[in-house]
Amino acid sequence: MKKIVALIVACLLPVLLFSQEKKTPEQMEKEFYEALEKQIENLTALLDLDDTQVFYVDSILTHDYLAMQEEYQNLSQAKVSNADIYYAVQDKWTEQIYNSFHKIFDEQQWEKYLKSGAAREKKARDRRAAKKLK
Repeated sequence: MKKIVALIVACLLPVLLFSQEKKTPEQMEKEFYEALEKQIENLTALLDLDDTQVFYVDSILTHDYLAMQEEYQNLSQAKVSNADIYYAVQDKWTEQIYNSFHKIFDEQQWEKYLKSGAAREKKARDRRAAKKLK
């Protein structure tokens, strides 16, 4: 999961915060979908997903990452500079992905997914949420 979050950050932040290279929207979109496809391939190989599960994983990740990207863009356009707000958006959507995956993976796949780092990331999100409520 740590690799997944790193991949998310690596592919989304440059796209969302418009890196200094000034890539075209087409280039950014291409990179986004390439990173998404690589993540889907990694999950498929790791968890031995069937075709239906691959479809759901693809749909979940595409929808949720695009929604996260839209929220990041809205924050950026509103000139929000508080990093905690960006982390809250990331946590919201990664939690959504986590819960959606739990519904489509069988028990063995779920355990393997948790062992791959998802459990550690879930604990970190929960800690941030608890800290925010204090």
